[in-house]
Amino acid sequence: MTNSRRRKGLTVASALLGGVLVLSACSSGGDDAPAGDGGKDTSQAKVDEAAAEKTSEAQIKITPKDGSDNASINNSAAVTVSKGTLTDVSMTTGDGTAVTGEISADKTSWKPSVQLERSTTYKLTAEAKDADGRVAHENASFTTVSPANSFIGTFTPDDGTTVGVGMPVSINFDKAITNKAAVQKGITVSSTSGQEVVCHWFNANRMDCRPDDYWQENSTVTLKLALDGVEGVSGVYGVQQKTVTFKIGRNQVTYVDAKTKQMKVTQDGKTVRTIPISAGAPDNKTYEGQMVISEKFKETRMNGATVGFTDDDGKGEYDIKDVPHAMRLTTSGTFVHGNYWGAKSIFGSVNTSHGCVGLSDTKGANDPNTPGAWFYNSSIIGDVVVVQNTGDKTVSPDNGLNGWNLSWADWKAGSAV
Repeated sequence: MTNSRRRKGLTVASALLGGVLVLSACSSGGDDAPAGDGGKDTSQAKVDEAAAEKTSEAQIKITPKDGSDNASINNSAAVTVSKGTLTDVSMTTGDGTAVTGEISADKTSWKPSVQLERSTTYKLTAEAKDADGRVAHENASFTTVSPANSFIGTFTPDDGTTVGVGMPVSINFDKAITNKAAVQKGITVSSTSGQEVVCHWFNANRMDCRPDDYWQENSTVTLKLALDGVEGVSGVYGVQQKTVTFKIGRNQVTYVDAKTKQMKVTQDGKTVRTIPISAGAPDNKTYEGQMVISEKFKETRMNGATVGFTDDDGKGEYDIKDVPHAMRLTTSGTFVHGNYWGAKSIFGSVNTSHGCVGLSDTKGANDPNTPGAWFYNSSIIGDVVVVQNTGDKTVSPDNGLNGWNLSWADWKAGSAV
């Protein structure tokens, strides 16, 4: 064999061997790849399995969901857990002020102990454990409804009070309500007497509720406000969720006769005292009708300028800084009150006032034996004063708490439901 042939043979052999090596390398790579991938899959599966074993089964839910706005101030910040128990919940306002709350006895829920504020951002952090002690965490942040997007109703009487038989439930809303039916459906008034109670809208901001006749004495009345989330105006929602209970006292109804200038006080249908009075003078007659005592003041200032009685200089025709034993009957300024500045002889004989009903009294309001003091001490908010024979018009039903001057049919006609 020549050298050239030998070299060719070696080249071919090398090429064949190289081909074998290349093929072997490819083959070997193909054989190793599945083993390698399989190993990787097995390893990941073990990681996933281990992770699953370490993950808590406790599932925490925070209401409202993270990022919510216009959230309720009553039902927000509720934390619950399933498949576990709560171990810690903390809540703060956006500026870091802590909000107190309490985990339930069974450790499955938490809620704040205080009323949430409107237009406020709150942050919640919750922690729970499952049966194996594995810990779960959840966080949320939300903002409560703003005053611009909500409405509230200021109501009277207050919770826990005792009032007279004429006291209606009166609610004044801080926004003009357009969806009156929805709002009225969210308000219920009931009595242990079983009397039917109907609500009447005087305007878009005020709704009063009462029975056909005066409340049954010694009964209990319950007002329930379920207005949270109720849309009273487009884009404006209620926020109140409250129950109020008040008691009706003895039945006291007082009858003022401007013609005889006498006032008869009755309790439970029996006359307990007759008192001489001085009502509105002929030029300033007292309103007629059924009126309800809405406020009481041992002493108060009465200035004629505040109710339209002024002199040529614009000052009040009168300005008495210490009127004793005053009880309001109308928003416009009608009172039944003590009078120490008038002669004792006017009571029972002549009407001299600017429209109020005056009783004999003493300066300082400290003599309990005067007619003014006796009537003041014998009366409570919600008692009825019926004024007769003045020659003036009947008081407007919305001038004070005086809806009793509407017939039952007219009262029911003002209901939105």
